[in-house]
Amino acid sequence: MLAELRQKSQITIPKEIVEQLGLNEGDKLEIYVNDGMICIMPVAVYPKKYLEELRGEISVVRENIAEGKQPLFDNVDALFEKLEVK
Repeated sequence: MLAELRQKSQITIPKEIVEQLGLNEGDKLEIYVNDGMICIMPVAVYPKKYLEELRGEISVVRENIAEGKQPLFDNVDALFEKLEVK
């Protein structure tokens, strides 16, 4: 598909691509050059506080695994069996 470079270096992403990727107004896109090509990739941006909290939770889980306190499952079905309320 062709897109035209407009004033202020703007382009319009074709509607078909926007729909195919499920993009919405306000979504963030990473734009970079790779081997002479312009690449545009959708990205998720999370607040720094959220990432810090997530790192903390991962750290706790790793500690629990090392101490044998964290249950481990061979597959997702085993996890869901354990989570089912009886």
